[in-house]
Amino acid sequence: MNEHVITKRFDMGDGRMIEIETGKLAKQADGSAVVRMNNTMLLATVCAKKEAGENVDFMPLTVDYQEKYAAMGRFPGGFFKREARPSEHEILIARLVDRALRPLFPDNFHAEVQVQITLISGDNETMPDQLAALAAASALAVSDIPFNGPVSEVRVSFLDGEYVINTPMADIERADLDLIVAATEDNIMMVEGEMKEVSEEVMLGALKAAHEAIKTQCRVLAELTEACGKTTKREYCHEVNDDDLRRRVREAVYQKCYDFSKQGIANKHQREDGFAAIKQEFIDANYTEETLTDDVKFMIDRYYHDVEREAMRDMVLNERTRLDGRRLDEIRPIWCEVDYLPSVHGSAIFTRGETQSLSTVTLGTKLDEQKIDGAVVEGMRRFLLHYNFPGFATGEVKGNRGLSRREVGHGHLAWRALKEVLPSETECPYTIRVVSDILESNGSSSMATVCAGCLALMDAGVKIRKPVAGIAMGLISKGDKWAVLSDILGDEDHLGDMDFKVCGTRDGITACQMDIKVDGLSYDVLAKALEQARQGRLYIIDKITETIAEPREDYKDFVPRIEQIQIPKDFIGAVIGKGGEVIQKIQAETNTIINIEEVGDLGIVDVASQNKDDIAAAIKWIKDICTVPEVGQVYDAKVVSVVDFGAFLEFLPGKEGLMHISEYQWGRTETLEGLVHEGDVIRVKIINIDEKSGKLKLSRKALLEKPEGYEEEKPTHAPRREGGHSEGRNHGDVRRDNGGNERRSGGNGGRRR
Repeated sequence: MNEHVITKRFDMGDGRMIEIETGKLAKQADGSAVVRMNNTMLLATVCAKKEAGENVDFMPLTVDYQEKYAAMGRFPGGFFKREARPSEHEILIARLVDRALRPLFPDNFHAEVQVQITLISGDNETMPDQLAALAAASALAVSDIPFNGPVSEVRVSFLDGEYVINTPMADIERADLDLIVAATEDNIMMVEGEMKEVSEEVMLGALKAAHEAIKTQCRVLAELTEACGKTTKREYCHEVNDDDLRRRVREAVYQKCYDFSKQGIANKHQREDGFAAIKQEFIDANYTEETLTDDVKFMIDRYYHDVEREAMRDMVLNERTRLDGRRLDEIRPIWCEVDYLPSVHGSAIFTRGETQSLSTVTLGTKLDEQKIDGAVVEGMRRFLLHYNFPGFATGEVKGNRGLSRREVGHGHLAWRALKEVLPSETECPYTIRVVSDILESNGSSSMATVCAGCLALMDAGVKIRKPVAGIAMGLISKGDKWAVLSDILGDEDHLGDMDFKVCGTRDGITACQMDIKVDGLSYDVLAKALEQARQGRLYIIDKITETIAEPREDYKDFVPRIEQIQIPKDFIGAVIGKGGEVIQKIQAETNTIINIEEVGDLGIVDVASQNKDDIAAAIKWIKDICTVPEVGQVYDAKVVSVVDFGAFLEFLPGKEGLMHISEYQWGRTETLEGLVHEGDVIRVKIINIDEKSGKLKLSRKALLEKPEGYEEEKPTHAPRREGGHSEGRNHGDVRRDNGGNERRSGGNGGRRR
């Protein structure tokens, strides 16, 4: 049954094994494989259509990643209790794999390809994202789909001064650097991750360590391809070409494109119109409306694009200047503004050239935290960052069809960049949401989000430790010529060989994302790009601090205030009350929002309101509930009920005691009728607490000055005893209050002598 199953195992170098198996599951796919590390298993499949669609000149690749809840022995949440649309976590992992695979398909292979990766078994030690690209590449390796692999992916962390590959889950949070790196045996293809202000040298060392581990995996994949007999890939022809037309297009437009590129036009639309006019001039000179068929126009568009790209790249390498006239390391003009929106908690505009972000900050309570309910990753998130990219940002008509994967990815990168400098929850008990709306875009909009988000946080009064900036670096190379470009335009991203986004403070890198589209990129070039990025980052931080040097001293007047207190864990139930009755009453009467978390032996209580007096009232109420009464303490107590032998008083929320009729005043008191009424507030003192029952005795008399010459009246009969029974008198039911005192109800209040 399993005679065609092929298995490859390899040691990561520290005794941990990875196993690749093919031939057992999903055999009707073009390629399928299962990758296992510890108890984590990923099933990857790949299918490709035999032919491409008509006039398709791009790679229609779809990568999906899904985590089955059953893999971790869990039920999905929600009403339907089944896996549904991908979570942001799953989208981010799919993007990592897509970026590793996409550049390695042949340039002229345009058949639709679908890669699906599924977590079918998981554990609490192994993060599946570090195996996802290896699983996808394994499926491609055992298929006949044309692919210039093998490629693989690892996680690398800088932990306790050493580089660790495929870091155990428990150690990732304390690492100074956490990167996912994808590479072939010869070249790094993709990098993404976060850092705790590490140096450029540490990051470069991480890339080298990751690449060494990946080389081993690529060799195993090559062996797997050989063992499956898939070294010969399917034949295909997805492009119709006209070599004579290609030659004529190049001869007619190359120099015109080169010369136009040299003009240094900063306006994107003006530049686009100029290049479009060169192409139209060629069409008008060679074709009529009748001879310009759709197929011919499609080929002209493709050939012209290739020539335009070549001419622009040659111009940059030869002239050492940019499409918009800048020097290679020059940053576009920057202007910033904070406090632009009067009603939001924090706002900022960051504009760099023709890229603009309007970012806002909203501060909320713990009730606003995001619940993370993935199959593997669970928890709460108190810092959220959302990135929106509407069509008008590039002057396009584009329907709003929901969140795109690109928006998820760009927002996550900015989130990683900023989260490192946020204050602790003790220093800032708020849930923080940053929203970046891109209003203009001509490259580096995710980096504009980092800068605008930093400005908006400072405008909101969030005490970030240091300002953060982001910059996108590019690369153009040809032969032994290369140029590293700072703060790239959209065109430079498209025509270049690298898109390298680096974020950080003055002291180090906090996040990065890199996509490389060229073979043979040396570490010397990467080092040059990192240093040039550092210089650009420092320049941008200077511009940020010119606008706002440090966070506001205080939050704005209309921001909800949150104060935090600690209470003993044993009192959490009393503050909440049965069915939440007590805490709901406190919130309703003080107009506050209260959240309680149990941390060790303490209850951490957050009280939020826009009114400081309301917060003070709620905190006093909570503290009163948690107060342990002691003899000698004095309170303003509220009369709960009056009986013949005294009155029951509530001196703290939920705590009552008895003021005997003899403790009302100096001298004999026959009855409290007319003297004390329910709802009255009387100042009393605790004079006794019964050690066994916990009953409290209260006294008003103890706070009154004893009359001069006063003598205690000698009793002429048996002393009064509250709680006894006189003939024919019913004292009703007896119950205990929260303070342990007896309470009676339903009786006629008789008294026995």
